[in-house]
Amino acid sequence: MEKNNKLKRRNKLDPRVVLGIGLVIIGALILLDNIFLLDFNILHIIFSFPSILIFIGILILMHGNNRVLGSILLVLGVFLIIPRIFPWIYYDKHIILPVLIIAFGLFIIFRKRFPHYKNSDGDQSETEGEYNKYDTDRLNDISIFGGGQKIITSNNFKGGNITSIFGGSEIDLTNCALANKTVVIDILAIFGGSTLIVPKEWNVILDVFPLFGGFSNKIRRAPETKIDMKKTLIIKGLVIFGGGEVKSF
Repeated sequence: MEKNNKLKRRNKLDPRVVLGIGLVIIGALILLDNIFLLDFNILHIIFSFPSILIFIGILILMHGNNRVLGSILLVLGVFLIIPRIFPWIYYDKHIILPVLIIAFGLFIIFRKRFPHYKNSDGDQSETEGEYNKYDTDRLNDISIFGGGQKIITSNNFKGGNITSIFGGSEIDLTNCALANKTVVIDILAIFGGSTLIVPKEWNVILDVFPLFGGFSNKIRRAPETKIDMKKTLIIKGLVIFGGGEVKSF
């Protein structure tokens, strides 16, 4: 099982690669439009709300484990972008509004059906706005147009994913112990950010690619603090118009 999990993590595309491929495609389409090889306004399609939904959906599918949310955003974006590509197809408010309501309902249904964590008492919990304790070895936190504060407790912490899109979260890992020599947390922040609170003794390495954003290390250690160099937490990922930090109490 552990080998399969490692294989899945290796097979995931780096968000920076996804961003690079997307920029190459966008640049090529704009170039074709400017030299009149395309007969429609490509900028009207690329820089639109449906395109943002498609982009976010793809990133969630490739970066996080919430495939339900990623799929809903991707399908909704494709549905809304069709009239921009084919002008003879028109959606009025009598079609768009019910589709949005259906999409929101599906998200609520599947979010409750597949919760990310169990709290320390073994009950499922999704409450936001206050610190909640979760006993889990893997972190999978997604904050979209909102956020929350979580305390993770684990004697065998194996890393995970944090996705913040127009939102943010605060994750407290001070009650965790790293499971392996190298533990990785993948960060994806788009117009959002996250704060990680870790023990002072942890060796932390940042490998976050910022694009109009940043991610900083604000861990404060006393001179006598001994850093455990046998185990390392690597924080990597992509920050676009967002930010975050790792700190300690």
